[in-house]
Amino acid sequence: MSQVQGMVSIVGAGPGDPELITVKALKCIQQADVIVYDRLVSEELLLEARPEARRIYCGKAPGLHHMSQQAIHRTLLQQATLGLHVVRLKGGDPLVFGRGGEEALFLEQHGIRYEIVPGVTASIGAAAGADIPLTHRGIATSFACVTASQSADNTNPIRWDLLAGSVDTLAIYMGVSQLDSICSALVQHGRAACTPVALIENGTTTAQRVLTGTLTDIAAIAVQAELRNPALIIVGEVVRVREQLMAMRRQAEMQMGLQERIG
Repeated sequence: MSQVQGMVSIVGAGPGDPELITVKALKCIQQADVIVYDRLVSEELLLEARPEARRIYCGKAPGLHHMSQQAIHRTLLQQATLGLHVVRLKGGDPLVFGRGGEEALFLEQHGIRYEIVPGVTASIGAAAGADIPLTHRGIATSFACVTASQSADNTNPIRWDLLAGSVDTLAIYMGVSQLDSICSALVQHGRAACTPVALIENGTTTAQRVLTGTLTDIAAIAVQAELRNPALIIVGEVVRVREQLMAMRRQAEMQMGLQERIG
């Protein structure tokens, strides 16, 4: 009798709010024998797993990796070879700075069945949670997702010279520690110093915090506010839409308060 082969579901858990997970991703969690999960995965989602499901933490924080990527590969292979359904659970979307492609290649190389279940990536989720459209008619017709973090073996520099003038909105992941140099590079390569910037810390969660400024002053604002990871940087005129919405909301609240006092 041949051994039953397991499979790996490479699953995106979404940007933070557990309610933003997809139906298919939730079903994967509920059916899993083993869940190999990242640092940014909500504890609420792990509670959806069967009590007997094994949970393996492999989280990565800036400068601190609980488990190397090679060790993650080996873990997925070992568990799937046992005939188990393994869920590789990642924050955001597994194919947007999530190394899902590397894991899929490794599994394919070793003859392990896999599927990729997309998730809401941070740039989409956090921007929406902060009332910032990544595109907006008359303001922005394009956006780019950029990572400021690069692996040691990647010798290709980030082309801030091209990004500064070719894309309306920049959504920059893993860039908090380099915020000052990023802003300087964009200004150096032609982006207006007055371009608005938003920093979204813990996007879509109850701990969300949004800071706004410009390429000139946002780095100082972040230091003063003690901004922490995870945080997304959004650069572009679309940030002004949030400011407009906030102003309209304040005006509506003032009018409501005035009517209550009069009444």
